[in-house]
Amino acid sequence: MIRIVWGEGTAGTAKASFDAALAEAGLHQYNLRQLSSVIPPDAPLTVLGTAPDLGRSGNVLDVVMARQTSPPGARAAAGLAWTDREGAGVFYEVEDRDPETVRELLRTGIERGCQLRGYQDPAIQMEVVTADPAGDRYTTATVLAAYGESERLV
Repeated sequence: MIRIVWGEGTAGTAKASFDAALAEAGLHQYNLRQLSSVIPPDAPLTVLGTAPDLGRSGNVLDVVMARQTSPPGARAAAGLAWTDREGAGVFYEVEDRDPETVRELLRTGIERGCQLRGYQDPAIQMEVVTADPAGDRYTTATVLAAYGESERLV
């Protein structure tokens, strides 16, 4: 199963704001292994917002990720677009400070990805997250597609 989750975070450092966004998405306890954007054949896909327990802390989890971390005073926006077809599918991820720019780039990118794969009239879905700045703190928005359960790393 592939789960679409997302989060927003703010903190005093860029890395801490990313960690806070992952915590909101329910994925802060895993080592994330970033994948390219192909959806395996017959993989069920669900939109959750926050991930359930996917295994032990410290395990590795495969993800497709859009992540924007912005400096203090700047907004962050990130999004995933996808088409989930019989037999296969594709994700497209975009990061920016402007959510409308993210939406436009997602639409253009996913349409191009579908065209490259010969998908006719694909049903396109997307999730865009915007995180507003909070004073002198870094801001992160992230949307992730988490593949399956986590696995022991070592």
